[in-house]
Amino acid sequence: MTDDELARKRSSPALWDEAAGALPGMARIASRAAFRSAAWGLGSGVKTGKLFVRALTDPQTANELVQEVARDVAEATRTVSDVARAVSAGVPIPKALLDATVSLSEVVLADITPHETEPEQTLRERGESLLQRSRDVWSEEETHPAYARILEDLAPDEARILLLLLRGGPQPSVDVRTGGPVGLVSSALVAPGMSMIGARAGCRYLDEVPAYLNNLFRLGLIWFSREQLEDPMEYQVVEAQPDVLAAMHSVRFPKVVRRSIHLTPFGTGFCRACLVDADEAPALPVHQIPED
Repeated sequence: MTDDELARKRSSPALWDEAAGALPGMARIASRAAFRSAAWGLGSGVKTGKLFVRALTDPQTANELVQEVARDVAEATRTVSDVARAVSAGVPIPKALLDATVSLSEVVLADITPHETEPEQTLRERGESLLQRSRDVWSEEETHPAYARILEDLAPDEARILLLLLRGGPQPSVDVRTGGPVGLVSSALVAPGMSMIGARAGCRYLDEVPAYLNNLFRLGLIWFSREQLEDPMEYQVVEAQPDVLAAMHSVRFPKVVRRSIHLTPFGTGFCRACLVDADEAPALPVHQIPED
C-alpha cells in the first residue's frame, strides 16, 4: 500500500468504524466456515481413505478412487470460482465464503456414510429362491407378481376394454374378405378385426383401438378366436357400421367372416384382481379357453 493510499484510509474514519463493527459478525462467520470446511475435509478423507484401502486389492475400486478424487478436485475448483464471481458481483466477502462452504459441505456430508448395497442375484439364484418359496406351505401369494408390471403398461382406454370383456363377455369382430367365384379359390383380406369394442367400452381415442388390442394381446390378456359367438344378433350391429359397409363396398364380391375376442384365463385373473371388487367376480361371464 502506498503512502497516498494509507493517508486516504486514515482520512476515512467511517470506513474504519464500519470495519470494527463488523468484526464480531465476521468472526462468527469465519468460525462457521471453518467448521464446515473441516467437516468437508473429514468427509472427503473418510471416503477417500476407505477407497484407498480397498483399492490395494481391487482394480475396480482403484478406478473408483481416481474418480472420487477427481470429483473432489472439481467440486473445490467450482467453489473457488463461485466465491470469485460472487465477490465481483458485489457480495461481501464473508457472506460469499459462508455460502460457498455451505454448498460444499452439503455435497460431501450427504455422502459420508457409505450405503452398502446387496449384490444382485444371478438368474440361477433367483430361480432357486422361487423354488424355495414354492415348497413353503406357509407362503401366501394371492396375486400373480406380473400384475403390478402389467398395470404400468396399460393405457386408460385399455382398462376400459378389459372391463367390457370381463363384464360384457366375449365381443364380436368381423373380417371383410373378397368373395364370389374368385373368392372360392383365393380370398384376399380387405379389412381385418373390425368391431365395436372401442365404442362399447367408451374409449376416448377410437382410432387407437387396434393398437390397444395388439398391446393387450402382447401382454397375454386377450386372444382372438376364429369362432363366432353363439348369438348371431351380436354381429348385425357390427356389420351395419359405416367402416364395415365401406370395406364391403370397396370390392365387387365381399364376404364377411365372423370372429370373436376373448379374455385369456390369465387376463380374467388379472381383471378380477385389479379392476373389480371380489364380490363381483362370481357373477362374471365365462370366456373360451385359447385355441392351441
